[in-house]
Amino acid sequence: MPLVAAAVLAYAAGLLSGFGGAFLWTSAAALFVVWRASSRRRERIALLAIAVGGLASAVAARVGQTRCLDRLQRSRSWEAVLMGDASPGSFTPARHDCGVSLKVAIESGRVIAGSRALIQGTPTLGQGGSLLIAHGRVREIQPPNALARWREAIGRGLDARFGPDAPLVRALLIADMQELSPTLRARFAAAGLSHMLSVSGLHVGLIAVAVALLAQLVGVPRSKADALVVLVTVLYVIVIGAPLPAVRAAAMLAAYSLGRAVQRPTSPWAVLAVGAMLPLLDPNAVNDVGYQLSVVGMVALVAAAALSRRWPWLRQGGWRGTLYRGLVASTTATLLTAPLVAATFGRISLVAPVSNLVAVPVIAVLQPMLFLAAMLLPFASASQFVADASHPLLVAIDRIASLAARLPGASLSVVSDQVTTALACAAAAAFVVAAVSRFPGRALIAAGSSLVALAWRPLLPQHSALTELHMIDVGQGDAIALRTARGQWVLFDAGRDWEGGDEGQRDVVPYLAARAGAGGSGVLVAFVLSHPHADHVGGAASTLRALRPTWYFDPGYAGGTTPYRTSLLEARAVGTVWRRVHPGDSLVVDEATITFLAPDSAWAESQHDPNLASSVARIRVGSVAMLLTGDAEAPEEQWLLLHYPGLLRADVLKVAHHGSRTSSSDAFLDAVQPRLALVSVGAGNMYRHPSPEVMQSLAAHGAIAMRTDLNGSVIVRTDGRIISVETRGESWELRDRQP
Repeated sequence: MPLVAAAVLAYAAGLLSGFGGAFLWTSAAALFVVWRASSRRRERIALLAIAVGGLASAVAARVGQTRCLDRLQRSRSWEAVLMGDASPGSFTPARHDCGVSLKVAIESGRVIAGSRALIQGTPTLGQGGSLLIAHGRVREIQPPNALARWREAIGRGLDARFGPDAPLVRALLIADMQELSPTLRARFAAAGLSHMLSVSGLHVGLIAVAVALLAQLVGVPRSKADALVVLVTVLYVIVIGAPLPAVRAAAMLAAYSLGRAVQRPTSPWAVLAVGAMLPLLDPNAVNDVGYQLSVVGMVALVAAAALSRRWPWLRQGGWRGTLYRGLVASTTATLLTAPLVAATFGRISLVAPVSNLVAVPVIAVLQPMLFLAAMLLPFASASQFVADASHPLLVAIDRIASLAARLPGASLSVVSDQVTTALACAAAAAFVVAAVSRFPGRALIAAGSSLVALAWRPLLPQHSALTELHMIDVGQGDAIALRTARGQWVLFDAGRDWEGGDEGQRDVVPYLAARAGAGGSGVLVAFVLSHPHADHVGGAASTLRALRPTWYFDPGYAGGTTPYRTSLLEARAVGTVWRRVHPGDSLVVDEATITFLAPDSAWAESQHDPNLASSVARIRVGSVAMLLTGDAEAPEEQWLLLHYPGLLRADVLKVAHHGSRTSSSDAFLDAVQPRLALVSVGAGNMYRHPSPEVMQSLAAHGAIAMRTDLNGSVIVRTDGRIISVETRGESWELRDRQP
């Protein structure tokens, strides 16, 4: 490893140490690799001094950010740039000038993404150093700049040309992942293809190759062609907002092109060092997960190249040699990025080496075509032609991810904590040392031991002092899981089904298993069905078969669907006891008391729609109440207001019928007065749920709304007094209403 590369890695390790937390283990892994790469005592001392310099820079950055965060926390109004569109009921990210991230629960005002806005509301400090602004009111101060408007215009053009494919195209081409459904993200993560959803070295490199080939076809000299490639690439990176992985790739491309221009040999480690120098300009860049994955991915490629030079069978020509080298590179990248993927997605893909071999050729053709479609946007017919030609490839890349994610044992669910991160980092560092070392035996044993320990961790008992309510992202459907402090579970609904599969086997059972719901200390005490529509009961049979709950609570609506009848047969087969829901009945599971408020049997028999006979359950833990309403609509809400007005008040409301305008009437929300509203809904669903009117009404009633189509799975935790909310690794404490 060249000294310049070792110095950059040492500085990055120092920065990670200074920022602390789970980064300490990443830092330790980087320092270990650097230490083994240098053999001279002077070099090691110099690298240690550079690492200390990085540590000092990170500490200074943390001090500045802490001061800014303290100042912002004491304020009641803020100026920030919105990272998404803001409207009543939305949960919009924003960025303050000092680098602090804001998450704003919008109560009033409409401002488009990219604008500088004045934000007013009630602040709450999040665990990740971000700030949650509840009851947010926004007003535009400055519209988006020209570059942001240009990017948005390209986005609108892509929407018009690609239609339903547009969210995926936006992610692949202009680094806009806001419209990507959490379900799709989880699918790509399970398949080991999540890196393809973020514009990084792969995407930038493919576009650069396409530009170079085009220049060659039109007869541009090589020296001018290299300059043209760098110019187009840099312009592209600027237009898409300069995401750090893309900036790193552009810097590496420029360094490589410069080496070719002056006819000087360039070490891959040195090129990597140039691309990894961003933290010299901004220490906080080292905290960006995309940047980390990008750099670690390049380290993996360099390590794989070292293995190829060592093992003769990897140097053979023909398709076999290409296949073997690709498999080694993909496996190496999977192993080295495992710590970051585990911390971000809570799982590690075991099929990534193979899925990437299949997907990379598809993306290699697709990415230049998407770039060409964007370049031709001013010419509608030509752009539409390229967009239509790209559709089969977009379907193919999504189909590859779907098939890979559904393979048995496709991914390993992991518990994302300090121990997991330490084990994963140890495995990655040991493997890099093994790849570049002449005697790799001990390093390989260390890497294998760490991976074995990592695989067994989810099976160990997990303990928590808090009660948790999990709104699991199952697309257009419901699956709500209650976990007690002792690890027992109650599941309300199990998502939808489709030909050949269902949400129970694909998402619900793995989700609970990853949190000790199966094979660990957790026990599924009961399954509660809200009503027999397929988007609620479709995954029930698979869930019952896998987890074998003691009880099956059912509203007992006559004339159910096929998946409903299948679930009843499965319950009988596994010995689960069936019980009909009766208003006033209670189920006590550890510290949680579940009281059923509906449906009344006489009421249910008079209805012609299962939605109107939904099970409605109130969960009480200490002084905290949570209300789960299934798909109850306005008539059933009126029945509840008439019979149980005193039991409807709740801190947390699972919004009925996926936010449809047929539910959540003003009178009902007046009675519930929720502080947090949970909306289980699929991205881009055909019903256009949730209704904007309902979201606006929730905001007007002072509720913070969290949606699975935008926020993914949401976890609500409570000790019976205090409520905290977690989504995508960020968590906040839910404050009481202001007097």
